[in-house]
Parts: sequence; structure tokens; C-alpha cells
Amino acid sequence: MALPSHDTRVTYPDGALVASSRVLHVAPAGGGRVAVITETTSFHPVDAAWPDQPADSGVLRVRGVEHVIHDAVVAATDGETLHLGADIPVRKGTEGWAFLVAHLVDDDAVVAEGDEVEIEADAATRRALSAGHTACHLASLALNRVLADRWSKPAREDALGSPDFDGIAIDTSRIVADGSVDRYRLNKSLRRAGFDTASLADSAEDVGRAVAEQLERWVASGAPVRIERDGDLLTDRRSWVCELPEGAASIPCGGTHLDSLAELSAVVPSFAVVDDGGTPVLEMTTEARRRH
Repeated sequence: MALPSHDTRVTYPDGALVASSRVLHVAPAGGGRVAVITETTSFHPVDAAWPDQPADSGVLRVRGVEHVIHDAVVAATDGETLHLGADIPVRKGTEGWAFLVAHLVDDDAVVAEGDEVEIEADAATRRALSAGHTACHLASLALNRVLADRWSKPAREDALGSPDFDGIAIDTSRIVADGSVDRYRLNKSLRRAGFDTASLADSAEDVGRAVAEQLERWVASGAPVRIERDGDLLTDRRSWVCELPEGAASIPCGGTHLDSLAELSAVVPSFAVVDDGGTPVLEMTTEARRRH
């Protein structure tokens, strides 16, 4: 069977855990795994371009046999070759390429092109990662708001109209179960953009208290959260939207999220300034405490 010519249809943005679909392609993936590509999936994959949220955990079922999905990555093909994860040579959405979700299972799994399969993501893992991702966005908005008066030059704005420190200074972002870790480089380019990096390095504790107070107010609002998307294909634009008291905040995002801040009892940030090869780095660790 030829390589797929269209993007994978994804249902996880709507919260789906289970999808029934047809196998379009099976290919070696190395390390004792094969990549199984289906027409539709409910399984959130790792995106090589911005690998902040890990893949779901779960299983693939075929002919009554259950196979563990060890990982899921974005793949791409030009119709000639299948590229997995970091080996993709083009940007997502490049014309003439199909972008796919590859489910990695053991290479002794008896699964073939044309098989009808069921894919199921683990609910507990999904909810923990969704809580972490929602808290991450909320914390970034709170941090931007608290740091707004430290800019001496105009800067691009975030979803609530604050200077976008998070978007400008972010180095890495990692979503974990019920939390996130974000690193911001306080370097020369940030200073040239008009941000007072020196005062931030000296006042991380004060910043932390102010961010925590803002997060407490937002969590108490119980604001609804939703994913808006242009379509149901992997490369269709998606955004996280939260109806905060100050207005609807919309952030482009391909991850998974809670349905409401009412699912959280608290979002607790902590801050530290560390050295990275002579450059100070602000680390924000966010803990999402869920109601049970």
C-alpha cells in the first residue's frame, strides 16, 4: 500500500480517548519497534518541532489482541519516504507533504495495512498531562502580567494584552504530570528588547508571590476552558481558550487540556534563577493541584 497522502485525523483535541480506525501503513521504527499509522487517532503524539507535551500512554487492539503503544510521534511523508520525529526535514504543514501520527509498538505485533484497529489512550495519564498543560498556560499569563512594568520599550503582547515575556524569553517548556517546567534565558537580546533582567534576577521571590496571588484569583474563578480548531486534521490550527475574568485568553496550542479551571484546587508556581554557561536562566516550576 502506498504511503498516506493526507494528514491523520485527530480526535484528542475534543477529549476523545478511544478511536476505531483503519491501518494505512506499517514501517520499521528502529529499537525493536514498528510505526503504525492509522486514518484517525485519539492518541496525542510528541511534536518534534516543540516537544513540550509527552505522548499519551495506552494500547492498540487488533483482532482481539492488545499491544502497548510505547510512544507516539509526528511523522511526515512526501509520498516517497516516511520520516519520524526529529528526522522530519520540513516544517509541519509544508505543501506536498502529509503529516501523520505514528504509534510505536513492538515489532512482533501482528498488525498490517488494512487492519481495523482500536486505539485507546489511558485516561489517568491524559488528565494529569492536561492539568499540567492548562496550568502552564495560566502561569505564563500570570508571569507576563506581573512582569509588565519591567519593560522600557514596547513589546509584543500576550493574549491578555501584557508584554509577552513568556513568548519572547522562553528557552524550553516541558509538560509533566500535573505540572510544567519553563526556562527563560535572561540574555543580552532580552535586555536589548527593553526588559530589565537585572532586577528580575534579584527579586525572584517577590515575583513568585505576585504570580501565585494572580493564579489563586484565576483558579477561584472556575473559568471554562476549550480548544478551538480550524479542522480535525493534525496540522489544522488549534488554540487553547480560557474565559478568564479579564476576558477570553487564546493561545495557539496543539496539546490537551482540562475543560475548566474548576477542576483545579490550586496552581502553585516556584521560581529559581540558575546559571547556564554564564547566562542567567529563570526557571518556573508549576504544580497543578487537581480536585478529586
